[in-house]
Amino acid sequence: MTPHRRAPRFRPVRTITTAALALALAASAGCGTEPPPDARAAGPSGSAVPAPDRAELEARARAVQTVPEHVWVTEADGFALARQSVGVVGDDGFGSAYTSPDGGRIQLSVERRPHAVADCTDTSAHPAGRKPPATCERDGDQWYSATEAGHAYAREKGGLVVTVSGTRQEVDRATLRAAALAAHRADDRELDEVLPPAAPASGQQPVERGDLPPAGDGAPNNGVGASG
Repeated sequence: MTPHRRAPRFRPVRTITTAALALALAASAGCGTEPPPDARAAGPSGSAVPAPDRAELEARARAVQTVPEHVWVTEADGFALARQSVGVVGDDGFGSAYTSPDGGRIQLSVERRPHAVADCTDTSAHPAGRKPPATCERDGDQWYSATEAGHAYAREKGGLVVTVSGTRQEVDRATLRAAALAAHRADDRELDEVLPPAAPASGQQPVERGDLPPAGDGAPNNGVGASG
């Protein structure tokens, strides 16, 4: 059953509007409803290119204010990872969004919390004006909870609570359940696909452009004769 918990602090690497749907299950409001041009599906990569050095992956995770062990990925039919949604949840958790071309959105969040469930009929555990989930039930090794607006699957794993959530209008229960079952800790290749690229090394020279004048403010030269 679903406990009250504070809304996670989501500090993305890039500017996003995605918010993790809490187990109290207010409707999520978030990032764009269509996958960005660079959206890619989660899951093991078939590329023959070797994954980056582990130390580099750890540095990239630290840049997102998390650790590699807290980075999880999932997959669902018709959904792809929105890479600009990747960010930290809470102190050192992880969050990301998966979107579909028709506007669907699935939110994945990983937090360091003690329990995924409690007595969700305990109204004292919920802030004034917020009702506990109308549905809270065991489904395999996970808990499913729902309100009129949103629903979520949550499970405990190694001191973490992994939640896959969405609004009922954007994702049905069967799809949400499939994403929850597919959720797993990212391997090195998946970390490389999910984590933002490493920042340029300090002191790295900018790329020289050949289309800029040697003097002036660099504006294009659109000068024409008097006749136009």
